Amino acid sequence: MQYRWLRRTTLGALLCVAAPLVYAESPWQVRVGISDIVPTSAPGNISPGTIDINSSVGPTFNIAYFLTPNWAIDVLGGLPFKHDIKLNGDKVGSTRHLPPIVSLQYHFLPGAKVQPFVGVGVNYTYFFDEHLDNGAKLELSDSWGAAFQAGVDVAIDEHWSLGADVRYAKINSDVRIAGTKVGSVDVDPTIYSFNLGYRF
Repeated sequence: MQYRWLRRTTLGALLCVAAPLVYAESPWQVRVGISDIVPTSAPGNISPGTIDINSSVGPTFNIAYFLTPNWAIDVLGGLPFKHDIKLNGDKVGSTRHLPPIVSLQYHFLPGAKVQPFVGVGVNYTYFFDEHLDNGAKLELSDSWGAAFQAGVDVAIDEHWSLGADVRYAKINSDVRIAGTKVGSVDVDPTIYSFNLGYRF
């Protein structure tokens, strides 16, 4: 009887030690997919009218590191997105931007077939290649802001998954034309993403 008790206790202790070791071998997840960045705020105010930035679709990727089975740090990146700029409803120029977002995620059901999660973090938006069609120099300032996320992964097998998520990011940029500040624009996009994930 004592031998059986000792064997069971030893086996249980080994399983407790082995579980985090097995998990520690696969803390990384990468995703590749496509995202639609849709500005949702009211147009910004400039003199002598209103400026608006349209939506844009492009490829994105995520790299996530799981601190525990529930908690992960996620980084969203992608190729530069190009947006048309409209003044009083008419296209007057364009810009490109990079929208990296770093989030702390909470995964509700680690190991389940369907794995919902939420996240909160910060985004940094870098605008570049801004120009106006009339040749005037256009500058959009970079922006820091909060970001929020909700999504779900559906496991295909122990490594592969399909996923979708929605993010909201605060983006505000000052607008300068020929070096003079003429106003600002609130982009505040909702970002819709679909992706294919691989867990190492």
